[in-house]
Amino acid sequence: MENLFNNFKNKELLRQALTHKSWVNEHPNVIQSNERLEFLGDAVLEFIVSSILYQKFPNEEEGYLTALRSNLVNTTNLSKVALRLKIGEAIQLSKGEEETGGRNNPSILADTVEAIIGAIYLDSGIETAKKFIEENITNNLEEKIKQPLKDPKSLLQEIVQAKDLPAPKYQVIKEEGPDHAKIFTVEVIFDSKVQAIGKGKNKSEAEQEAAKIALNKINQQ
Repeated sequence: MENLFNNFKNKELLRQALTHKSWVNEHPNVIQSNERLEFLGDAVLEFIVSSILYQKFPNEEEGYLTALRSNLVNTTNLSKVALRLKIGEAIQLSKGEEETGGRNNPSILADTVEAIIGAIYLDSGIETAKKFIEENITNNLEEKIKQPLKDPKSLLQEIVQAKDLPAPKYQVIKEEGPDHAKIFTVEVIFDSKVQAIGKGKNKSEAEQEAAKIALNKINQQ
């Protein structure tokens, strides 16, 4: 994170990229959060990753490229990038957001990575943004292409709907632990019954785990 800060010509851009909207609400003298930079960074990220995949996989169809890009730019992957770079430690958050685990919140972390990409683009241009993305987001492509390109929820929905059944529904049945370290328990329902139960540090993670367990049951039938 320190190297990233030192490389910025306009340090205020990076500070803005690290400013969550909750911080602005608590500090009236701060004008902007990172939301505008996140909007820009999201577009820059999608364009650069699309370009990289288009060139690297000349024989793959649009569907494959779309699925692979989704695996690279989704919240789960971007939050892992943020954790590796220790971005959470540098985000300006309100006391309330911090006390409820904001520094490890996947959505906040992923949004901040996008905001940083937007700031890099404005500060140093498209090539520098591309370098950051290549070093931190598309750097593990070989590993990614060995894994299923669709997440468990997407795969489960396809399988269930192929059986002419309504899409699976997910329901939180339990929340345990303090606000900064909650564990969510979620059940997945389709074909008129509960098919699996998953746990996770947030609702999304618990839903994916429930879908994964349901897929394993289907594969064993």
